[in-house]
Amino acid sequence: MFIDLPEKRYYKIGEVAKAFGLNTSHIRFWEKEFDILKPKKNNKGNRLFTQEDLKNLKLIYHLVKEKGFTLEGAKGKMKESPKSVKNNHEIITRLEAIKEELIKIKTQID
Repeated sequence: MFIDLPEKRYYKIGEVAKAFGLNTSHIRFWEKEFDILKPKKNNKGNRLFTQEDLKNLKLIYHLVKEKGFTLEGAKGKMKESPKSVKNNHEIITRLEAIKEELIKIKTQID
């Protein structure tokens, strides 16, 4: 999944939800369910997501929405082999970015 967000230090939950095509309540629910998702909160209590939070959210999204895991299944997969799951997801993300670039180049050539 390619997320089109500008390079910033912190992202608000609305920006993140829009980028992933989810509701903000969905992201808050995943925050409660998954220990690796820990956005910072400002004095008002607004969630501020870092780049690391986005990586973790992409991983959760990949397992639950793209691979079809249940929440319990995704948690189990992440606990049994967290490094291999993250490495596999990073490889997939890089390949998707390369594919996007190649498609852009192809359209420029045509």
